[in-house]
Order: sequence, then structure tokens, then C-alpha cells
Amino acid sequence: MSLLSYIFGIVAALVTLAVVIEMLRRGRMRERHAIWWLIAGTLALIIGVFPQILNWLSELLGVGLPVNLVFFVSIAVLFLVCIQHSSELTQLESKTRTLAERHAILQLEVEQLKDHVAALTDGKD
Repeated sequence: MSLLSYIFGIVAALVTLAVVIEMLRRGRMRERHAIWWLIAGTLALIIGVFPQILNWLSELLGVGLPVNLVFFVSIAVLFLVCIQHSSELTQLESKTRTLAERHAILQLEVEQLKDHVAALTDGKD
């Protein structure tokens, strides 16, 4: 690989880490969501700075081409992010359903109380 591609990889990893950290700092991303992106950015930075690690890992794991290992790890990280988001989405759907049911019950109680108050005020006239 050329020097330019190494520099591009390092810059891309640093930009990823900077964006995630800035989003954390501004409260636009929570820690539990940022962890996978921080791991991916850190791994990318390590591989960008020490590219021979990728060759060593691919030989150790029996992967033919080091780039295939990069794709596999990238897909694995994205898969874990999707699983985490699916889990959180399921929890939020359950909470939303519970809140909607509670709201409907409270709205019914308020209407019943209004009818009761109306009946009492009509009876006094």
C-alpha cells in the first residue's frame, strides 16, 4: 500500500474518533451507543499506524488476504451495533405501548370524572 493510503486510513480513524467524542461531549450520543464506534475507530487507528499487525493477524487466523479480515471485522462491528439498536428499539416499543395504555386509562378516568362533576352540578341547579 502507498503512503497516501496509510495516511488516509489514519486520518479517517482520527476523524471517526473525533466525531464520536464530540457527539458524546455534546450529549448527542450516549456512551452505550458510542462504545462500538470507539472500538472500531481505535482498531482502525491501530491498524493505520501499525499495518503489519493486520498482516500478522490475518496469518494467525488463516485469512487469505488482510483486507478480507478488515471487511469481516467491519461487518462484525456493524452487526453488533444493529443487535444493540434492535434490543433498545424493542425496549422502547414496549415502554411506548405501556405509556399509551396508561394515557388511555387516565383519559377515560378524566372523562368519567368530568361526567360525574357535570351530573353533580346539574343536580344542584
